Amino acid sequence: MSTDRYVSPLSERYASKEMQYIFSPDKKFTTWRKLWIALAETEMELGLSMDGKPVITQEMIDELKAHIDDINYDVAKEREKVVRHDVMSHVYAYGKQCPKAAGIIHLGATSCYVGDNTDIIVMHEALALVKKKLVNVISLLSKFADQYKDQPTLAFTHFQPAQPTTVGKRATLWLQEFLIDYEDLCYVMDSLKLLGCKGTTGTQASFYELFDGDHEKIDKIDGMIARKMGFENCVAVSGQTYSRKVDTRVLNVLAGIAASATKMSNDIRLLQHLKEVEEPFEKTQIGSSAMAYKRNPMRSERIASLSRYVIVDALNPAITSAVQWFERTLDDSANKRLSVPEGFLAIDGILDLCINVTDGLKVYPEVIKKHMMAELPFMATENIMMDAVKAGGNRQELHEKIRQLSMEAGKRVKEEGGDNNLLELIANDGGFNLSLEELKESMEPSKYTGRSAYQVDKFIKEVVSPVLDANRDVLGMSAQINV
Repeated sequence: MSTDRYVSPLSERYASKEMQYIFSPDKKFTTWRKLWIALAETEMELGLSMDGKPVITQEMIDELKAHIDDINYDVAKEREKVVRHDVMSHVYAYGKQCPKAAGIIHLGATSCYVGDNTDIIVMHEALALVKKKLVNVISLLSKFADQYKDQPTLAFTHFQPAQPTTVGKRATLWLQEFLIDYEDLCYVMDSLKLLGCKGTTGTQASFYELFDGDHEKIDKIDGMIARKMGFENCVAVSGQTYSRKVDTRVLNVLAGIAASATKMSNDIRLLQHLKEVEEPFEKTQIGSSAMAYKRNPMRSERIASLSRYVIVDALNPAITSAVQWFERTLDDSANKRLSVPEGFLAIDGILDLCINVTDGLKVYPEVIKKHMMAELPFMATENIMMDAVKAGGNRQELHEKIRQLSMEAGKRVKEEGGDNNLLELIANDGGFNLSLEELKESMEPSKYTGRSAYQVDKFIKEVVSPVLDANRDVLGMSAQINV
């Protein structure tokens, strides 16, 4: 690790080696070379010739293939100092290794042929890794929801106690957010198309010249290149570049995942404050440098922190897309080099954290029950009133009495710091004709959670399981966080 210059925390602290490789120079420049080979093979297969002789031979192709991975970075770096052009520097370096093929490397192409097509290929692979980690978060949350589908807990609206739910039902709310992201990711990932080989302004003029105006042959170029690179299609039309709106769509998917992760992590942070649910906490972990007893939700806080970066980062390609001039302008390049890789590196770290947290969530049923019982008498008043009416009471009169007694009990809790004594107040009022024992029997939390457990089962069976079944080959991930 270099200690005398800035090092990105995305690579040192947060992102996995897998995601870092996808955006590495090795991945980028080996892909450039594969694209040059695909172009040369396509031109050869379409019969590119000069004076009846083939311009490209199999011997040239074989030479190019022999040097896909052994990139001579030093030669390219020195050449770039002279020509100030990264693509032409690597064309030169590749040609030094492949003297027989040197003259046909990049034939008919412009820089965006390797640059833009590589960007699409890299984003597609990065999305595949994001998808893999996302479905593992969904799987772990599904198991958690199923495990705690019957555990009653206070629900909150406006962060005020509301009608009870279950711990598992609340987890399905987090699950649903991530499933929406999964659908968006699959749609965008499946719709990615290569740029193909469109030339300097998208007119394919160079190929029109190379193939003597043979439209039939030229129409085959993009499709052949796409298939060689593992894609089905290229974009139908373009300027020099693919539409920068594509980057916007991709980073919006990442921002959506970040928003879902933030929602879940914020809920966990609030629940940890209540001591009802807690993120993993290692035996030797220090929560605070000053307060040794503390167990801060640092993983969930880090999720929220990184997610904020990803959400804001999505503005970069949106603005870049909006300000592109005509067939191409270069004010996209420096921004893309930062915004796209860093968005992926950050979401990769976020998903690793989500896997780590959801794999080790700790639930404290006794604390949950304590909080529930402190509020349940208020929430049970409608049922109590119905029981009292069955015992001969007047519904309207009882409603007013419960209102008054509830206010009295609430005042005792808020102003005096006492326990909720609503049940005692009701038992002592002869108008209800209910004993304290009878009232306490109605204080079973599971009576007030509605269809929560049923909804969890139905949701997992009908919505979650098909997604997990379709991705069973990538399930079972675990994630270690660096710090």
